[in-house]
Amino acid sequence: MFGGFGATEMLMALVVVLLLFGAKRIPEIAGSFGKGIKEFKKNMNEAKAEFAAPAEHESLPPAQPRSVQHDDAPEKEPRRLI
Repeated sequence: MFGGFGATEMLMALVVVLLLFGAKRIPEIAGSFGKGIKEFKKNMNEAKAEFAAPAEHESLPPAQPRSVQHDDAPEKEPRRLI
């Protein structure tokens, strides 16, 4: 999961975090991090639901083409630019 991190590297990282933030702020930071992940997952699920909703409408039968009335008048020739 952590690639090339061993026990020694993880312990050193923990010591650095303790020195930078202090023991009192770590639970605060972890709680904020957890709330951020929870909000991110919630938004991802909402986005997936929005994209899945149009797929439900795709199961409707295709619209029937309108009947075209044919006039006896000849079609106009497109205007030439050159």
